[in-house]
Amino acid sequence: MTFEAELAELGIELPPVAPPVAAYVPAVVTGSYVYTSGQLPFVDGALPATGKVGEGAELVSADAAKGYARTAVLNALAAVRAEIGSLDRVTRVVKLVGFVASDPAFTGQPGVINGASELLGEIFGDAGRHARSAVGVAVLPLDSPVELELVVEFA
Repeated sequence: MTFEAELAELGIELPPVAPPVAAYVPAVVTGSYVYTSGQLPFVDGALPATGKVGEGAELVSADAAKGYARTAVLNALAAVRAEIGSLDRVTRVVKLVGFVASDPAFTGQPGVINGASELLGEIFGDAGRHARSAVGVAVLPLDSPVELELVVEFA
């Protein structure tokens, strides 16, 4: 099965590429790699939630943030596809860097970024196993709860 077919099998349709919110491009190709810019969990041009991740009524829950990481990686894959034409050209997901806007007491960043990592595994199988960082930060652009960067190799 191809990666594009796997997306369809999972019932996933990639969104349009999210337009940049500043002076950059969504992704860059160099050699046989695509590097995405930081991708937020935009849905139809808007963030589904804002704020810090943690426990408490005024915070974004870790479970919700995990879903936003999944959305952000779909936006990253849309940027990859726009650069190389098809996800079937991907030979390996190399690296995922995830940022989580975190309440000072929150230490569950790896679990949040698992939302993206697990989906990459579902889509790409062994080729989706990647190196990764999951970093807690004070604030992200537009007060997003998560932001992701993706590096993929292609042929």
